[in-house]
Amino acid sequence: MKKARIMLLICVLLIVSACGKTIPDAKNWPIADFTFTDQNGQPFGLADLKGKVWVASFIFTRCADVCPLITANVAKLQKMAKKEGVDVEFVSFSVDPENDHPQQLKSYIEKFHADVRHWHLLTGYSQQDIETFAQKNFKAIVQKPQNQDQVIHGTDIYLVDQKGNIVQYYNGFKDVPYEQILEHIKILQSS
Repeated sequence: MKKARIMLLICVLLIVSACGKTIPDAKNWPIADFTFTDQNGQPFGLADLKGKVWVASFIFTRCADVCPLITANVAKLQKMAKKEGVDVEFVSFSVDPENDHPQQLKSYIEKFHADVRHWHLLTGYSQQDIETFAQKNFKAIVQKPQNQDQVIHGTDIYLVDQKGNIVQYYNGFKDVPYEQILEHIKILQSS
């Protein structure tokens, strides 16, 4: 009981310490409404994230290089957020939807021991749709060259506010600024 009170006090102090602060160079890029299919075969979209702070990334299960590390880094961020009592959702968009069906996404995320109650891996759109969606909403390049199994995509992760606006993006591959991201999440939650 005493431990629970101490944890509650720490969470309150962390949130209060973020009050009045703003995120430097906030982007405020609105994300268009979407509903796709998650790793459980269920519809999931922007409406499910309304009122929540979330972190987005772009990955695919057959990725030969950057995706496993990006996913591991996001999983580490999720564990750090949970340890600090920070409530945040995670969304990963597959950039290879023709191959990444829900079961492949489910098997992929299980390797990272992530809390899948708060992490949705999405598919259920065409290759052209994800390329356009990424460019228009995240200002990110996604491109699958003809006759190749690898997809070109960025390695950033994106912080999205409760209204569905991208506030900031960070390197999700190397030198991930975990503490800065957590601080920015706390700032959003206190506003």
